[in-house]
Amino acid sequence: MKKVKVIILRTAGTNCDKETAFAFGLAGASTEMVHINELAGKEKDLADYHILAIPGGFSYGDDIASGKILANELKFKIGTGLRKFIKDGKLIIGICNGFQILVKSGLLPNLSGTFSDIEATLTLNDSDKFEDRWVYLKRVRGQGPKDKCIWTKDINGIITLPVAHGEGKFMPGNADILNRLRREGLIVLEYVDETGKKRGYPYNPNGSVENVAGICDSTGRIFGLMPHPERHIDSYQHPYWTRLKQGQRGDGFLIFKNGVDFAKKHL
Repeated sequence: MKKVKVIILRTAGTNCDKETAFAFGLAGASTEMVHINELAGKEKDLADYHILAIPGGFSYGDDIASGKILANELKFKIGTGLRKFIKDGKLIIGICNGFQILVKSGLLPNLSGTFSDIEATLTLNDSDKFEDRWVYLKRVRGQGPKDKCIWTKDINGIITLPVAHGEGKFMPGNADILNRLRREGLIVLEYVDETGKKRGYPYNPNGSVENVAGICDSTGRIFGLMPHPERHIDSYQHPYWTRLKQGQRGDGFLIFKNGVDFAKKHL
């Protein structure tokens, strides 16, 4: 069986790379942590991989704005190779800082299809503080015959994942963009309460418009989310682990498995 190769992109300030690599490895992939300069300097070739993962952290200290510097490096240092990677139907996931990077580079939601328009942002939490806690999430069902996002296949009911961010408030550029996200089924995860209803703070930890926690592009292959699935791949990682069935996979594991399974079958 073909081994799926995942590139875990890192740079100064990245600090969730090993956890992300472990999660993909547990899902059956081969992983390699690669510095952005290795891609920019042609020491590594993005084309050699099936999945690009941009993990959480504080890239370049989040100077200017969270993820902005690395977002610009994606656009101006490896943009050509990245566009080919996407054109070839390969997968991208951005977690927390990685989500910020995808949005601020124009890779998400990319409604224009040009990868050049910044159509949304992730900005300062309404609470004006760093939010570090577990949240409830619900998968948003698409309006078509099936949901677009390949990463959230078979995620049903309410799941719990931790958040850890200071700039996680999702804001679309305007009402038209928000309407397109809704209409085209690109809003993938939303913050909810224990019963699955959308609520304000603290259930919505950052004030995201319409409680948006994660979105995908029109292909369903590029996915970004603020919560950390790599921090809940095993039941023992949950604060209520003694109440759960011991030894079962955590709620975040299926996201990684979905990506690896899709790559095995289609790439």
